[in-house]
Amino acid sequence: MPTPPSSPARPPSPPAGLVPSGPEDASPWPPPRRAAGGGPADALAGPAAWPAGGGVGVIRAHGVSKRFVSYHQRATSLKERLVRRRGAAGDDFWALRDINVDIAPGQTVGLAGANGSGKSTLLKVLAGILRPTTGDVQVPGRVASLLELGAGFNGELSGRDNVYLNASLLGLSRREIDELFDSIVDFAELRHKIDDEVKHYSSGQYVRLGFAVAVHVDPDVLLVDEVLAVGDEAFQKKCLAKIDEFRAAGRTILFVTHSLDLIESMCDRVLVLESGKMIFDGPPDVGTRVLRQRLGSLPTEGPVHHEMAVARPVAVHFSDRPGGEDRVQFAPGQPLAISVDLDLDEGTPEQLYLHVYAVGEREIPVWLMESPPGGFPARPGRLTVDFTVPALPELLGAFAISVHVSDAITGAPVTIRRFDDLFGISGSQPGGLIRVDYSARARR
Repeated sequence: MPTPPSSPARPPSPPAGLVPSGPEDASPWPPPRRAAGGGPADALAGPAAWPAGGGVGVIRAHGVSKRFVSYHQRATSLKERLVRRRGAAGDDFWALRDINVDIAPGQTVGLAGANGSGKSTLLKVLAGILRPTTGDVQVPGRVASLLELGAGFNGELSGRDNVYLNASLLGLSRREIDELFDSIVDFAELRHKIDDEVKHYSSGQYVRLGFAVAVHVDPDVLLVDEVLAVGDEAFQKKCLAKIDEFRAAGRTILFVTHSLDLIESMCDRVLVLESGKMIFDGPPDVGTRVLRQRLGSLPTEGPVHHEMAVARPVAVHFSDRPGGEDRVQFAPGQPLAISVDLDLDEGTPEQLYLHVYAVGEREIPVWLMESPPGGFPARPGRLTVDFTVPALPELLGAFAISVHVSDAITGAPVTIRRFDDLFGISGSQPGGLIRVDYSARARR
């Protein structure tokens, strides 16, 4: 059984415009570091709670990978295909790699990602159209899928015949189709063309009829791939209203779309794919920001002034331990705890990432301290973050603190504040910033 290749996590590139200008240039704004096997989004990743034991509508995909093989030379005859296939060399292409997802009954889940990220392949695997190379998929209950424009339609048959054919493939009996036929045709708004051959339908009429059949099957699980973008505005509203009915009835819906606004307004959850791997599973508003940041379309206005930011660094304290008595004078080798107090308002990102620079004369950064991968969970109120240095280096001088706050999920800047509070380190050297070992001798 082939195993999908593992690919090391790479830190995301920061969007243009995230590096502060002016005197802060000496302190660049690096994106949050990613944990092994994932990114900052992993802190919020994970399936929403669903009842133990599953039930109708639960979608489970564990360890799912899908491999395709592309051959460099195409066989031109059946004999050549049979003879060459044994020794033919081809390249493995992993469309999906180690996908794990559990979707609870009644959830509406969006699948998002750039073109080629594996969204449609995952939907086809869940629908049973493709068999995964590795892993296990369970989708109990009646499934209706609308995965491609007019999938399952025969262009030589009339719209009427295709309704009966398609609905029977989706599990309806002849009697059930007879009862639903008028409703299907009226929903598709194709009464005037229902007896015409489908090959004479426009692409919009194609998908309208296909969608009408799929939603009248009364499915437990509805899988939809990019068809909501087809059709005029009135029909799109009708489709969305039908999906709202399904949501209200507790049906499970999983759909692929490039409309991130639609995901934010309709979904309970979003799965973001990139190069066949899931990079985010969580709240739609956060997931769409992750995707926009990866696609380079996230607005890059830059950080807000600290007095107007939703997460405001309001104070900094120096001590020999977190929560200890404030002090400002330290010696090399002594411990130092730098505590940053932040006031958080409504609208603060769910995870915050801090970069804390100890800066010397002329704003030169002497050292940098960062949040752990994934940042810190944030909610409205007061948050104190402690950075502890177990033993100060050999330095001499007075140092200030510059705090950079960003969204741990997207890397977007929130605010920057450079505090005027100073702490001093008194090294053994009579001058200079650091002590170095040296010798001196004269030569002629």
